[in-house]
Amino acid sequence: MGKGARERLSRLLNEHLNTVHETFQLWDQTPASSLDKVSWNDVIKLGEQVSKQATMVGMLWTGEAPETKVLEENMASYFNLLQGFLLHSHASTVGAGPTLSSCIYASVKQVVDCSFMLLKESVSSYESHSKDQKLSIPQLVGAVWDACSALKKTPTTNVTAIGRAMTQVAVSMKDVLREMKELKPASERADEASDEASIQAESQADDGDDSSEGDLGNDLSPEEMKIAKLAIGVMSEALVVMKELIRSITGLLKHESLDNSVNFLNSLERLLKLCQGIGVQMDELGACLYPPQELPTIKAASEKICSNLDEMKVELDNLDGSSEAFVQACSVLRKSMRQLESQLGYSDATDLVPALENLTVGNQ
Repeated sequence: MGKGARERLSRLLNEHLNTVHETFQLWDQTPASSLDKVSWNDVIKLGEQVSKQATMVGMLWTGEAPETKVLEENMASYFNLLQGFLLHSHASTVGAGPTLSSCIYASVKQVVDCSFMLLKESVSSYESHSKDQKLSIPQLVGAVWDACSALKKTPTTNVTAIGRAMTQVAVSMKDVLREMKELKPASERADEASDEASIQAESQADDGDDSSEGDLGNDLSPEEMKIAKLAIGVMSEALVVMKELIRSITGLLKHESLDNSVNFLNSLERLLKLCQGIGVQMDELGACLYPPQELPTIKAASEKICSNLDEMKVELDNLDGSSEAFVQACSVLRKSMRQLESQLGYSDATDLVPALENLTVGNQ
């Protein structure tokens, strides 16, 4: 009887899961702009209902195993809620660009995935004598609570979503800069190694450990250190550009009525791609600073950064969001890059300098 009940519950669970997966396929399609947009607050309220339903699942397992019919009814109610939650969430993406849609999708999927795990565990625990299995249910209920609560932190406008994505790029760049600042010349590294040697000698002797954990291969020659310092300056100034860009994007929140405008949205998404492009080049630049330094790659990264800066200015002008602070930050960054390129040996009348001069003139 118990085996038959478990099989029935498993079959019903799979049917519900398949139905929800089919509903999820809606996310492969962009909702028509003519559809009524659902408020994200309505989605949050549905999420609260899902959270309460998860609590009810947990309460079923506070004592003896629940009856089969009770579990079936609970599953049906839960999946009905999930269906409504999914449909409303998809309708909330009317007018949303790729970045905002991706944020919403991630939040919604987390709620659904946690719910799936909870209900699968509930069915698996039916008439099970495993104490650990039953103890895992409260933890899974908590995961659903957290996922539903996180809906309140999901961005609700294209500007906010893109601003957050740009902030993530800036955070990654800051991590690269922090790592690059740890690069040291061979002479300084040797002094540190000498100071540490006497402290570690006794311990290594006792342990019979003759291994070394030095930073072999990361010691920079004086010439390489000059390039590294200039590159670090470029990274620092690039971070300032990012901060001013984010500040400009945040200022666009006052144009809420334009948030769903096609041209407005296209410029925002383009700015994000340019921002991410600079982030990629900063990663590339950082990787090239380790010996042996790759000077042509550093040059190429500098060229791409300059090109992105110029396009950023154009897109911000299209949004009427450019500021004097942003223009000034770009100017300082270009100056830092020219200094770096000079150290690389590309300061003579080569293909790079005319391009830089053209960019500078175009942005005055």
